[in-house]
Amino acid sequence: MRSPTTKLLSLLLVFIFSISSTVLAHTHEDFLQCLSLQSQNSTSSISKVIYAPNNSSYSSILHFSIQNQRFNTTSTPKPLVIVTPLDESHIQAAISCSKQHGIQIRVRSGGHDYEGLSYVSEIPFIILDLANLRSVTIDVETSTAWVQSGATIGELSYRIAEKSRTLAFPAGLCPTVGVGGHFSGGGYGTLMRKHGLSADNVIDARFMDMNGRILDRKSMGEDLFWAIRGGGGASFGIILEWKIKLVPIPSNVTVFTIHKTVEQNAIKLVHRWQHIAHKLDENLFIRVIISRVNFSQPENKTTQATFNSLYLGGIDELIPLMQQSFPELGLVEQDCTEMSWIESVLYFADYPIGESIDVLLDRTPLVRASFKAKSDYVKEPISETGLKGIWKRFHEKEAQFAQIMTPYGGRMSEIAESAIPFPHRAGNIYKIQNIVYWVEEGAEAAERHIGWMRRLYRYMTPYVSKGPRAAYVNYRDLDIGVNNNGNTSYEQASIWGVKYFKNNFHRLVHVKTKVDPGNFFRHEQSIPPLTSWREKKED
Repeated sequence: MRSPTTKLLSLLLVFIFSISSTVLAHTHEDFLQCLSLQSQNSTSSISKVIYAPNNSSYSSILHFSIQNQRFNTTSTPKPLVIVTPLDESHIQAAISCSKQHGIQIRVRSGGHDYEGLSYVSEIPFIILDLANLRSVTIDVETSTAWVQSGATIGELSYRIAEKSRTLAFPAGLCPTVGVGGHFSGGGYGTLMRKHGLSADNVIDARFMDMNGRILDRKSMGEDLFWAIRGGGGASFGIILEWKIKLVPIPSNVTVFTIHKTVEQNAIKLVHRWQHIAHKLDENLFIRVIISRVNFSQPENKTTQATFNSLYLGGIDELIPLMQQSFPELGLVEQDCTEMSWIESVLYFADYPIGESIDVLLDRTPLVRASFKAKSDYVKEPISETGLKGIWKRFHEKEAQFAQIMTPYGGRMSEIAESAIPFPHRAGNIYKIQNIVYWVEEGAEAAERHIGWMRRLYRYMTPYVSKGPRAAYVNYRDLDIGVNNNGNTSYEQASIWGVKYFKNNFHRLVHVKTKVDPGNFFRHEQSIPPLTSWREKKED
């Protein structure tokens, strides 16, 4: 029998929940009414692009582009409303009504945020899903393009290839990633050693601020334009569209993929790769993917290194270059395939050779699983002993895992750390992405796999960058620090901020203070404004 105190507490909790639910319902209805009023002068009705929980399409719209299934459970907080704008007036209405009713906005372009921050919040929120704003306009004569933030990397690549076989754009390897988040965080890809990051090749943008004003590079000023190219655009406003500089490429490129197991001397090959990959001709990109194979055959399971390469030229040029620079790999002509750049985009996305490039227009995520990722930068080669320690961990049962090593050098080492907010330039020999996947459901499975990843991360400490231990903002990792739901101090945000942005974090905070002093655009790792002039002076 429950005590009177227990009964009273239970009644009090029910009362509080009822009051909260009623307030939330009123907020929801008031927000919808506000949207309707705000959009009366719009060229298209906003009612067609509003999805509330009672709408039959709400769930499908919400779940469609969620890449990380860790944030696609019944307990995951859901948005009050999803808005999929058809024009910019719909975005202006959503901003205005969110400000009026104290509702947070999460902006989603592709849904690949590693920690779900583009579609999850612990406080009442809406999702502004930009998937309908996806136009790509190519100008071959000037080698430029305008691309809306809701387009994917695949769609951008496809539209470039429609116009030219000898133009490309440096971007990531997963075609379903939205360009909005990708560009605003930096943007790695196979062309980085020759042409730098996506953000390095952005030359203009159209940006909507907290007051709904639309600004271009000239009207926003160079500080804000600097900040949104690598500083995470969601901290400052909404980037509607990007003007990008397309880069020249040969009509044919060469690719190869070579697998080496531990028994085939893989550790020595990776050790050697560390010494030369960043020094190779800038036209040659060779990354290494370490993974466990033969999961279903315990007696045959082993760890392998995959050497995955793009060369901006023909096989006849590549073979002598590899014989001179990396003969240990044993590359021969039969390992190589010449193809167009757009075909190489499919190749690195793991489509079979000969697949139609039309698949790049499919926005459906290629993989649906739960995952946790962490990133590191390496300045000195890891010893063979250190590599063996990493590979030993691949034999633990939680290690449904890949370690992806991406080489630096070339253009990446030539651009100054302060040129854009992305600071990870000269001095790094390669970048690491550690990522563990699982398909089991439930909190216990998640904690088991995430715990394994954290143990690996601790093991890596002596071998990676220090002061700070750097990380890449597009591989979002909340383990390294988070903001408060409301005001966050410079000191608190610096815990994670300097790891992503190093000395550029200070300038990002000053831009935020000028552009969004009330911190309307915020999430768990958004750039905070300085809370007072005193804090500004003291920092």
